[in-house]
Amino acid sequence: MLTFWILFNVFVAAMLILDLGVFHRGSSEMTFKKAVLGSLFWISLAIAFAILVYFWQGHQKALEFGTGYLIEESLSVDNLFVFLVLFNYFKVPQRHQYTVLFWGIIGALIMRFIFIFAGVSLINRFHWIIYIFGVILIYSGMKLAFGDDSEVDPGKNPILKLFRKFVPITDQYEGGKFLVRKNHRTFATPLLAVLIVVETTDLLFAVDSIPAVLAISRDPFIVYTSNVFAILGLRAIYFALSGMFELFHYLHYGLSAILVFVGSKMLLSNEGATLFGISLHYEMPTVVALGVVGGLLTLSIVASLAFPEKKKSTEPA
Repeated sequence: MLTFWILFNVFVAAMLILDLGVFHRGSSEMTFKKAVLGSLFWISLAIAFAILVYFWQGHQKALEFGTGYLIEESLSVDNLFVFLVLFNYFKVPQRHQYTVLFWGIIGALIMRFIFIFAGVSLINRFHWIIYIFGVILIYSGMKLAFGDDSEVDPGKNPILKLFRKFVPITDQYEGGKFLVRKNHRTFATPLLAVLIVVETTDLLFAVDSIPAVLAISRDPFIVYTSNVFAILGLRAIYFALSGMFELFHYLHYGLSAILVFVGSKMLLSNEGATLFGISLHYEMPTVVALGVVGGLLTLSIVASLAFPEKKKSTEPA
């Protein structure tokens, strides 16, 4: 199994180098056509890997990978709205947004690797922690359903505030550089400030996404690879959907239902789950979980397109 871990991470490193070093050298602006083709490319790679898993470890592991990938990709799409807010807040030029997301994803991959192994180890050692993960998911789902995206304020990020106290930041962007040297002093650029907020924001995202996938599979390799493939396609999907986020105004309700569903699944999967002495233990088949997640996601997208959000009139009464 160690060989597969090494080969997979070598493959990921090669794809990242090819992506930024060849396909997007010079931080050229991402067009809608390139973004769509890039999204299809990464999705195709995930499908190909699922087929590989099917022939390697059987249909159950392939289903777990597919379900985990769909959940992670679904949650990522909603998180892209936060990235849009960040880029607008910091007025990041479009040609530099891809670079920020690239390095943000490098950090995300490292954090997910640590979080996944920590989560699996905790569940194996302290089985009762399943209850905590399940409650976190249900709480996050309820918060997503009744929360307000307008509350997102990058300027209040505590890590960014601390960073600004110790590191001087230039007033303007310096091309695609994160650090510059002026008057024998090292300055951070606003691009580095954006990257810091992206990384800390993804840290919060992982609190939801990792337990959600752990509700589907406890296999670290399946959980990790499904997360990686979803994250790798995040940049292309962002640029493909950046102008269409308002169309999917019911998406967050679908994602909310998905989080509540997988949280409930995690709680019921514990053999010790009881209520008034009655056992509530239920091992839901992965294929059923995949159908429910896919159905909720599809329903929220169809509802958004079938019932467009009415734009508020700005004309005086």
